[in-house]
Amino acid sequence: MKILGISGSPRKGQNCEKMIGTVLKLAEERGFETDSVFLSSSKIAPCTACGACREKDCCVIEDDMENVYEKMREADGIIVAAPVYMGNYPAQLKALFDRSVLLRRKNFALKNKVGAALSVGGSRNGGQEKTIQSIHDWMHIHGMIIVGDDAHFGGIAWNPVEEDTVGMQTVRNTAAKLCDVLEIIEKK
Repeated sequence: MKILGISGSPRKGQNCEKMIGTVLKLAEERGFETDSVFLSSSKIAPCTACGACREKDCCVIEDDMENVYEKMREADGIIVAAPVYMGNYPAQLKALFDRSVLLRRKNFALKNKVGAALSVGGSRNGGQEKTIQSIHDWMHIHGMIIVGDDAHFGGIAWNPVEEDTVGMQTVRNTAAKLCDVLEIIEKK
């Protein structure tokens, strides 16, 4: 089974990429295949609501999104990490989420995939729960199965994540829950 980690931050090598690295390492140790999408090194334009994806199997905007579509289709589980920008996730992640409408229009391609969310803010209560809720909303729209960290909504950390032992434990717990549920599904 395969887990895709998406870093929704435009900042290269920073908190979200570190959290995704932790998650994917844990998943690999448990025998999962992994892949990643880092928005810091991807070019994904906003959706223009042109409607072309209603007729075509691809988006007419030429950028890195076609590669992301393929990775999302191949994944059994998707975990998204986002920083808090003005109370929610950044515009770069919103562009990816909006463009994913193609997958919804193509037979709900993400339906029943397991999803989880992580967020990092400038303080312990810096908007992370709202950001995670917004990521969960996107997952619900696609019909995904959503998991948390066994105690709350998902992994919630504050900047810098490498110094936040409590927050990084919630990140690891969220990753473990994602793996647990995928293993349960695989056994059936």
